[in-house]
Amino acid sequence: MRKQITVAAALLSVGLAAAACGSTPAPFKRSGFSDQKVVPDAYITAYTWFDNTPEGSPDISNPVAHKKAGGAGTYSDPVTIAVGHSLETGKDVLDFPAGTRIYLPDVRRYFIVEDTCGDGPTPEDGPCHTGASEHRGASVWLDMWIGGEGGSASLAEGCMEQVTGVRTAVFDPADNYVVAAGNGVIHDGECDSGYGNELVAK
Repeated sequence: MRKQITVAAALLSVGLAAAACGSTPAPFKRSGFSDQKVVPDAYITAYTWFDNTPEGSPDISNPVAHKKAGGAGTYSDPVTIAVGHSLETGKDVLDFPAGTRIYLPDVRRYFIVEDTCGDGPTPEDGPCHTGASEHRGASVWLDMWIGGEGGSASLAEGCMEQVTGVRTAVFDPADNYVVAAGNGVIHDGECDSGYGNELVAK
C-alpha cells in the first residue's frame, strides 16, 4: 500500500471518479481506441521501495497481475499503479477498480491498478482521493510504482521528482502504444521518463 503523502485536501473531479467506479472492466480487457478515455490533466506522482507501506517492501493492497508491485510496462505485463480510495461506506472502495489498465505516455508504459494511495482510517481525506485539483487544476491523481529496490534512495527520490507533474493518462487504452525499452521506470540505474504527452502508436 502506498504511503500517504501530506497535502491539503480538495475535491477530486466527481465525473471521472464516478464514471470509473461505476464500471468494472475485466482485468487485461482488450480495448480499442473508441473505448479508451484520454485524461489530459492527470496529476502523476510515484512511489518506491523506500517509501511504500510498509517501508522497504513491494507490498500491494489489491493484487491483480502481480503478487507484489512490479511489471515491465508492456500491455501484457503492466506496472503496478496506486489510486485513491475511501472507507466512508465501511468498505474499501477504490477510485478506479482494481484491474483497470492505464497508459502514461510520458514514461511510455502501461500500468494496472492494484494498489491504494493513502493510509489510516480516513484515506478519503487525503491523497490520492483528494487534492488533485490543487496541482494546476488536475482532475485525478495517480501514483505509479517505480521500484528502486537494490538501488540508491537518492536515485529513487530523484526519479519521483522527475516523473511528478500534470500529464496525460489513458484509461482502458489500446494495446498498440509505443513502450519504452527496459523493465519498469527505474532500470539499469536510470529513470526513464520525459517522453511528453503525445500518444504514439506502433
